[in-house]
Amino acid sequence: MISLAGGSRPGDGYHPQVTTADPLVLARDLSKRFGSFTAVDGISFSVAPGEAFGFLGPNGAGKSSTMRMIGCVSPPTGGELRVLGMDPARDGARIRALLGVVPQQDSLDMELTVRENLILYGRYFDLSYRESRARADELLDFVQLADRAGDEVEPLSGGMKRRLTIARGLVNRPRLLLLDEPTTGLDPQARHLLWDRLYRLKQDGVSLVLTTHYMDEAEQLCDRLVVMDKARIVAEGSPRALIAEHATREVLEVRFAPDARPAEDDPRLAGVAERIEVLPDRTLLYTQDGEAAAVTLHDRGLRPVATLVRRSSLEDVFLRLTGRTLVD
Repeated sequence: MISLAGGSRPGDGYHPQVTTADPLVLARDLSKRFGSFTAVDGISFSVAPGEAFGFLGPNGAGKSSTMRMIGCVSPPTGGELRVLGMDPARDGARIRALLGVVPQQDSLDMELTVRENLILYGRYFDLSYRESRARADELLDFVQLADRAGDEVEPLSGGMKRRLTIARGLVNRPRLLLLDEPTTGLDPQARHLLWDRLYRLKQDGVSLVLTTHYMDEAEQLCDRLVVMDKARIVAEGSPRALIAEHATREVLEVRFAPDARPAEDDPRLAGVAERIEVLPDRTLLYTQDGEAAAVTLHDRGLRPVATLVRRSSLEDVFLRLTGRTLVD
């Protein structure tokens, strides 16, 4: 089996006091301000070795600012931050040498071939040319691009470019991989292939920290996550624990004809569910038993044109905590 992590370079010989019990990232009251604007407002969290940890939140919640501080490209304004047991303010270069970074926008060299992109990046980490070539071949096999090694980057599909960007982030065998919106804009097949590659990385001992707007992605990949809103953390836990804490077991979705849609204060809805949300196109009833709630609606004379009972999801939690209003 190809080892994708834990190699001897870079950073060999420099191993600060990080044991298997120590968090790879530790933040206490971490803040980031730009003049009078507060992007991150006193958040605390930790990332354990071997863990996939996620940041969820609407635009402007502070996710990217937090990731930039972890990646040692933006200094904190206040609080404490330790990455791989080191202080980013003092040991930023050493930390960056041990990190893998997958930015939201692919920044590949379009004038080079697929394989040359990886070889050149390996040279930035002081790998010899021979090591860089060997590492490139390992990673191209891992991300299923070996048959495109000699191709130019420009004609590649979005999914292929994304896989190449992830491969590039692994050139230095990082202990911690930072991923900013890793599958944004990809079709379902490409997303699922990337999820499989990231799951394999976690099995091989690489810790993942990611931001995502896809709730199913967070449920698939994250052992734990935090939900951020207005620069603060509003919830933390595993996807399953967050659903159990902030949502009901089931959701009944009903759609009515335009002239028969009940208002939220309609007495026929009273007591049917723990929480009711009336949207322009449907009504959501959060309940422990969706089928029983549907029967109650029928008994009270409500006749929806469509009915769906589903399990509560992380998206229900996200929207309850951060709201449905679009924030620019």
